[in-house]
Amino acid sequence: MSLAPTHDAGNDDARLPVRSGPAGPLSGLRVLDLSAYIAGPYGCSLLADQGAEVIKIEPPTGDNLRKYPSTLEAESRAFIGVNRSKLGVVLDLKNPDDLAALMALVETADVLVHNFRPSVPPRLGIGYEQLKALNPRLIYCAVTGYGETGPLREKAGYDQVLQTMTGMCTLQGQRGGPPEILYGSVVDYYAAALVAAGVASALYEREKSGAGQYVGVSLLRSALTMQSARMVWAEGEPKDVGRDMRSGGITGLHPTREGHLYISANTPHFWQALCAKVGLPELAVDERYDSVRKRAQHSAEIVPRLRAALAERSALEWEECFGEDVPCAAARTVEDMFDNPQVLAEDMVAEFAHPTLGTYRGFTRPVQFGRTPGPEPFAAPTLGQHTGTVLASRGKGTGQG
Repeated sequence: MSLAPTHDAGNDDARLPVRSGPAGPLSGLRVLDLSAYIAGPYGCSLLADQGAEVIKIEPPTGDNLRKYPSTLEAESRAFIGVNRSKLGVVLDLKNPDDLAALMALVETADVLVHNFRPSVPPRLGIGYEQLKALNPRLIYCAVTGYGETGPLREKAGYDQVLQTMTGMCTLQGQRGGPPEILYGSVVDYYAAALVAAGVASALYEREKSGAGQYVGVSLLRSALTMQSARMVWAEGEPKDVGRDMRSGGITGLHPTREGHLYISANTPHFWQALCAKVGLPELAVDERYDSVRKRAQHSAEIVPRLRAALAERSALEWEECFGEDVPCAAARTVEDMFDNPQVLAEDMVAEFAHPTLGTYRGFTRPVQFGRTPGPEPFAAPTLGQHTGTVLASRGKGTGQG
């Protein structure tokens, strides 16, 4: 049986990216990323950041995230951002030859990640038990919407759907007001962190047992994990007790003469420092305002006076004035982070060479390791960019780990 890919390999890049630099904690490990969108793919990028060789396997139509709206003409900005440091392979798993090619990769893999609904992998021949028989050391991570059991097990999961279902949107809005979405795919990104953490833990356990195992991550688990401080219901108390942790309007975003400023003033020290800095020392000694609870009760009195004082300076000027005395930040744009001195000092922005974009700057190195910092990152792949080369070397490592 031929193991040649069924797609047009005319655009394959025979040259694999060379990962220069020191080894990472996961160097030498091979990860097969069959997932799409954000949670699974970014979890695999976090593994790639730590040195793992990650092979992104897409259907001939590509990861759906490639099709999302983008102000980049040639590529999806989201896809580029969540798929760094991966080799790109196209396989049609409904085609016997391509499925055989995947199985050859599974034999040499340490980790496989997918985000199919639970009933799909067994039908494709890539369920956990099926691949375990082929590679007993395989760490098999399934990212689902709602988990492997229960009435919603076959329901597809989406970030903002889970936000809305689990109460995140209700608590994001004002109490008694309409729910509000948290933009930025927060459930997906937290699930990605759970993927990386779960896989790493399973790899550690494999060093002791010699056996792989199933790792399950769901968007439902992610959304509720993010709300652990809210998911506490003590015996004897009513169900609706008010689980909002906001501080009554003092801590939060405020307008200034120019721009907005976030202020945190929950502790007595920070509250007193805030009052002194904005020229309202009388508020700091007023017994009506000497606790977070009292300030919340009297926020209608305090906030207008605070905002009138803040209107005397810009957000950046207040940020400098408050220094370490009052936790604060002037509201900036994400674009500002490309040249932020602290971000650059921490080496969190890299320049990537890309076949269609030329070069671009992007985020890298979410975790810093002292002895094994990991190799330099490289750009997300174009569709099927490395198919021919990866499959030609499927029985051995490609030198990327």
